[in-house]
Amino acid sequence: MATALQTPPVESDGAEAPLAGNLSWLLSQAAHALSTEMTARLESIGIYPRGFCVLKTALDEGLTQSEIAAMIGLDKTTMVVTVDELERAGLAERRPSPTDRRARVISVTAAGKRKLKQADVVATQVQEDVLATLPADESEALISALSRLVDDRLSTPMECGRAPRRRD
Repeated sequence: MATALQTPPVESDGAEAPLAGNLSWLLSQAAHALSTEMTARLESIGIYPRGFCVLKTALDEGLTQSEIAAMIGLDKTTMVVTVDELERAGLAERRPSPTDRRARVISVTAAGKRKLKQADVVATQVQEDVLATLPADESEALISALSRLVDDRLSTPMECGRAPRRRD
């Protein structure tokens, strides 16, 4: 019996499984497997993907906690928890915004910059390992096509009555 994380099976008559060509299912499966691998690899150096994304984005000095959350797709509560963890680890600090006294700017500490360098190596290696399963032209086309989709047609989730849960 196939689990939800396996490649769609080929039926006994040689036909593809029902979801084999379903873009949503394929992207979901790939995202979950990649996120799981990234989590496992990053936790070995003491950081998690959300923290990595916050630090990477916060390198652009002056961004507020809310701006970073919007840029990387975190809800307010998850962002607060993530920044709390980064502060406890000495990797980031909240500072008052110079333009809005209600807002906090996220600043990456020297320790955070060192951790980010380590995490960049891990993230690059995972991406290269994954894309190495494809010919170079296909991996470049995949990244290019996904970038265009995320920047355009899939840039904003549609409103719906029962939003799908995001896997962490």
